Amino acid sequence: MTVRGRDARTLRGRVAVIGIGETEYYRHGASPDPEFKLALKAILAACEDAGLDPREIDGFSSYSDDRSEASRLAAALGTHRLRSATMQWGGGGGGCCAAVANAAASIVAGLADCVVVFRSLAQGQYGRFGQAAGIHTVSGERSYLMPYGVLAPPQRFAMRVQRYMHEHGVRQEALRAIALASYHHAQANPRAVMHGKPLDAGKYDASRWIVEPFHLYDCCMENDGAAALLLVSAERANDFRRKPAYVLGAAFGSGHRAAATAHNAPLYATASFDTVASDLYRMAGAGPLDVGVVQAYENFTGGVVMALAEHGFFRPDEANDFLTFDNLIAPTGRLPLNTSGGNLAECYMHGLELVLEAVRQVRGTSTSQVRRNDVALVIGGPMVTPASNLILGSEATL
Repeated sequence: MTVRGRDARTLRGRVAVIGIGETEYYRHGASPDPEFKLALKAILAACEDAGLDPREIDGFSSYSDDRSEASRLAAALGTHRLRSATMQWGGGGGGCCAAVANAAASIVAGLADCVVVFRSLAQGQYGRFGQAAGIHTVSGERSYLMPYGVLAPPQRFAMRVQRYMHEHGVRQEALRAIALASYHHAQANPRAVMHGKPLDAGKYDASRWIVEPFHLYDCCMENDGAAALLLVSAERANDFRRKPAYVLGAAFGSGHRAAATAHNAPLYATASFDTVASDLYRMAGAGPLDVGVVQAYENFTGGVVMALAEHGFFRPDEANDFLTFDNLIAPTGRLPLNTSGGNLAECYMHGLELVLEAVRQVRGTSTSQVRRNDVALVIGGPMVTPASNLILGSEATL
């Protein structure tokens, strides 16, 4: 038996995305289709994009407790056999990149040959995601928060962001620039829910506070829809219809005692990428200077500030100078951000739509295409645990 060295323990260049698909995106509760049907539509769209018979899929990967079970999907699609089914624990949208990593790992380990990563959501069918109403008993973090009126995600995450802004002198304008960039890119993207609904600085400033430091436009939308992407081994990548995007690196996890209860983690004002970013760059063999475009999960804009700093694009005390509208827009910005509109303005498909946009950038087919598109970074949901991230690259990066 041959035992491979540690150098073989990598996803770099071994798996490729060969197809992407999505449904129409709706405001929450507005989908005419149930959640399971939405998942099937997105998967079939990804198969059409790749030129792949859906019966060839033998693995499924998702996160955030997606209700569309792998065995039901396999039966509905008529797949020849089911070999892999993974669900990323915890973290909500923090698992969007981890689901891709789990799919890629299944292929590298020989557990499956073609894995689809998907997320589906129909809030009209099941109720609003994360809604606090109707809860009679609580445990874990919520048991320390809800008795004091901290009920909703904006309240929980605002405290971390407010602390970060205080410690590093981050101004409201930095958060505003992120929102303006996302809305700017959505105006070029006909898929975006906020297409045709531009945002300017005056409208942002005049919008109501949700909870300081978050204005209305600092908060993600709530949507229905589904998104999916297909992965195969790199050896098969060029057998399909579209230009492949290769997995260069992926990581997930969190730092020491990140889930300490009562908001008592040793590092409180963090996006949870203090250890995860270095793992990603090590696997990818790349660093911040190699990245040409970023898709960063904006549950709230403050988390993006923290996540970008933890990925090495600037020091925390440089956030105000770095995070300007001109720096964040395609094609000429220093670091084009959320080029489809992101969670704020395209769709809040719990971050999987960000991975699809990274694939488009590598392919060169984005509605807001960047000039340096060989290396695309995706940052999953910040301020949760476990968090995850992903780097995709073109064939030229291998």
